[in-house]
Amino acid sequence: MSSWSDLRPRVASAAVMAAAGIVAIWAGGPVFGALVAGAVGVVVWEIVRMLAPRDESLPRAAGVFAALLLLVAHFVSPLYMLVLIGLTAFSFARRLPEAGDRLRLGLYLGWVLLAGYGLVTLRATGGIAEVAWLVAVVVATDTAGYFAGRLIGGPKFWPRVSPKKTWAGTIAGWLAAALVGMAFGGASLALLSALLAFASQMGDAAESALKRHAGVKDSSALIPGHGGLFDRFDALLGASLVLSVIGVFA
Repeated sequence: MSSWSDLRPRVASAAVMAAAGIVAIWAGGPVFGALVAGAVGVVVWEIVRMLAPRDESLPRAAGVFAALLLLVAHFVSPLYMLVLIGLTAFSFARRLPEAGDRLRLGLYLGWVLLAGYGLVTLRATGGIAEVAWLVAVVVATDTAGYFAGRLIGGPKFWPRVSPKKTWAGTIAGWLAAALVGMAFGGASLALLSALLAFASQMGDAAESALKRHAGVKDSSALIPGHGGLFDRFDALLGASLVLSVIGVFA
């Protein structure tokens, strides 16, 4: 029973966030943009807080600035937005004392801001269907990985970074994502969906690596008994980043 003890809070928190997400995705425009901006702002606050736990003002400033930056995304050209994201990541990262943490913070802030911008752009240009597909891929990957990992077990995927992840769960996630791609767009979308499943898993691994470096169990305690927003959206941010990069070169 202990291996399933986190299922109830996991489902409850996912249901609340799913309801808010569905409404925002359906509404689109400023509503969706505000939700993404707010979520990214909180995630940035969590990231900076993990790397600068003794600095109370820097995490808040970074989170607020990140949210404001995404709120104006509709009014700024993509090129300028990329420049602003780079400058934002550099400006806040340079305030950390350790060179390793400066590089780490710059990379994580760049990732989260680019992924958030990608989500806003995807809803504006692709509409409800494309955002629904991306979210469905991430949810299917996580759900299939969770149950396959618990039921099948077996060798660990990356024990040094994510000790709970198994190869069985990882591969099950790829297969589930491919099925989602088939449902949304046929065989042509199945391979891309599997690739995004892997990207979502790498997003989860990247967050796990940051938490291990910071020596914390959760990114924050905002969701009672279930960690922070970064804990819940790391996979979506990973998939969104890769989809955004693919979109640039497609």
